[in-house]
Amino acid sequence: MQHVLVTGGMGFIGSHTVVCLMEAGFEPVIFDNLCNSDTKVLEGIARIAGRSPIFIQGDVTDSAQLDSVFEAYPIRSAIHFAALKAVGESVSQPLRYYRNNIGGLLELLAAMQRHSVQNIVFSSSATVYGEAEKMPVTEDTPLPPALSPYGSTKQMGERILQDDPYFQTVCLRYFNPIGAHPSGLIGELPLGIPNNLAPYVTQAAAGLREALTVFGDDYPTPDGTAVRDYLHVMDLAEAHVAALRFLDEATERSAFEVFNLGTGRAVSVKELLHAFERVNGIPVPHRIGARRQGDVTELWANPSLAEQRLGWKAERSLDDMLRDAWNWQLRLVNQ
Repeated sequence: MQHVLVTGGMGFIGSHTVVCLMEAGFEPVIFDNLCNSDTKVLEGIARIAGRSPIFIQGDVTDSAQLDSVFEAYPIRSAIHFAALKAVGESVSQPLRYYRNNIGGLLELLAAMQRHSVQNIVFSSSATVYGEAEKMPVTEDTPLPPALSPYGSTKQMGERILQDDPYFQTVCLRYFNPIGAHPSGLIGELPLGIPNNLAPYVTQAAAGLREALTVFGDDYPTPDGTAVRDYLHVMDLAEAHVAALRFLDEATERSAFEVFNLGTGRAVSVKELLHAFERVNGIPVPHRIGARRQGDVTELWANPSLAEQRLGWKAERSLDDMLRDAWNWQLRLVNQ
């Protein structure tokens, strides 16, 4: 089995990707400092996959720890998730984001070069598009100056990988992953107050939060709330398997390839709230607040290039995402 280093593999997207890798015959080596995850995730992964994954607690900003992983396992590829990812938090703590997200990437790439590993799948974000002038965005949409330090780190990360032809890179620009594994055994597990919409919705519905704050209802959109492209985390996880196979098998590719990962469907915050209530039969207490710094009005993908080149397409519906997210929340509440 091909050993794949998965930095940040205990996180929301990382843990679901580890499951898909194991089911596809890869041997993921999880490397995570647990700053936004929990070792309980390992139990869920093992129950789904039928065996425990390799897990090493460590930090991507530590070159010695990285070297020890490459020395212990015959790693052929890396998937780099490990990054701080809250837009609002990055505005208030920019140095922390640059130190972790850029510093960690540079240390990982240096370790890969020292150990002759070229293939990397980079976890980027639709945040790089900022307030795009035309929807939906394609991979050729111009990248404006980022609206947040988080967005800047993703733009910089892409540029670093694009500038060094040693690396064979697939850069995946995620839109808005939500949901959970349909088994309910793993899902999004924010520590403290959630920064993302879906876990706040489920926690408010479960009575763990007084109410969800909708950040702004005065946007120039049909219902006044921000519009995004939500995709199921399992669809997103499967895209990483497709990206690894693309790196291994594609005969015609450049050293740096970039793909949008989304559904191509625009969904507003209010639309998502109403869909959650309809699918799960439970109200979500919410109130309207001010816009949040760093948020854009609308952003959704044209994902056709990923279908053409990677053979990947989002298959699960918004109802699937919200049903699985609620089942995961119920499991947490009942533990």
